[in-house]
Amino acid sequence: MPRFLPFHALRYASSTDLSKTCAPPYDVLNDNDRANLVAQHAHNIVNIDLPVATPTQPDAYLAAAQTLQNWIQSGVLVRDESPSFTLYRMQFRDTIGNQRNIVGVLGGLEVVDEGAGGVLPHERTTPKAKTDRLDLTKATDANLSPVWGLSLAPGLSEILKTPAEVVGSYIDDQGVTHTVERVSDPTQIASITECIAQHPVIIADGHHRYAISRTYRDETRLRTNSTSTDAEQTLTFVNELIDEQLSVAAIHRLYTDVSTTALIDTLAQSFTITDAPPIGDTTLATMDKDGCLCFIDSDLQTKWLTPRDDAFDGIRSLDSARLEHALRDLPHTVSFQHGVNEVVEVLSQHQANAAILIRPVSVAEIKRTATEGILMPPKSTFFTPKLRTGFVIRELNTRN
Repeated sequence: MPRFLPFHALRYASSTDLSKTCAPPYDVLNDNDRANLVAQHAHNIVNIDLPVATPTQPDAYLAAAQTLQNWIQSGVLVRDESPSFTLYRMQFRDTIGNQRNIVGVLGGLEVVDEGAGGVLPHERTTPKAKTDRLDLTKATDANLSPVWGLSLAPGLSEILKTPAEVVGSYIDDQGVTHTVERVSDPTQIASITECIAQHPVIIADGHHRYAISRTYRDETRLRTNSTSTDAEQTLTFVNELIDEQLSVAAIHRLYTDVSTTALIDTLAQSFTITDAPPIGDTTLATMDKDGCLCFIDSDLQTKWLTPRDDAFDGIRSLDSARLEHALRDLPHTVSFQHGVNEVVEVLSQHQANAAILIRPVSVAEIKRTATEGILMPPKSTFFTPKLRTGFVIRELNTRN
């Protein structure tokens, strides 16, 4: 089972307005998002986590490393005196209006070999250039954005409910309250470490970041001839894999390089297709109630797709798996987008020929995935809210 360890956390100084210095994860930000974040505060974390070249430093990654060291030396970032964990709480209302209170802990999760067990993937990953995060890690020698892990340890949530020292809190533009608390009490640290180390952790979000950590660990082992550096773990948020501690949304499908007619004709072999009303506030609820998907063409005309009983023998009861199976012989390009409004926007701008809205994966199915050692299709789950980057930085110190 994986080790989960405290570390000397780097944090913004106590006087910092975290609402202006923390940011959403790098992989959901575009150029305009980054520019707006930099404009709201000179010390926004994207200066390091999503760096750009400057006239004085044409290498973006070296610019990030220099910025990190400058902020440490000038007191913008302050290092904890002793190893600590960080409790991270998110309070919000979910898509159907229920008040949710999620709590997890930020620490260093052991980096294990692929297939070794202890830390498990839950879905196949899509091909993705990995040099960006690897180059950034090499330059800064730090973990900046956390991986999100789901622990199978029963009772972890109860342990994490115990309050600690509040070091920051703010409400984001989606109405989510993010609060972080420093855990420095040795007894509390030992309790968290022991609980997480007894059961597997499933990677919920950040499969590529975890893979990068494995590459960096291997390179560090070769360079230092050591298996005891900080590269043996990676910054990870861990919470318990139970319904009340997870808010799972769907990642919808967008199709290009294929005609709407070809899509409909192919889907008709596996789904019953019926007329649907225009996209609205009740669309997702209807899909959940009636067990169907929703097809949208570039003119925003809609159809219900109801899986046929005889079409998916041996296929897992996941909308993503059903679509992958139904369209397996049809040449096409698929991309992914969370949020119905965002899907409609893409179609309205004619950036895709069609879209299919799918339903979220259940927590029970995620747990089944882990225990049976099987993988979901790529982009099957979207865990919300997204963790903010900047609350904690984990230095790796592999050059000392």
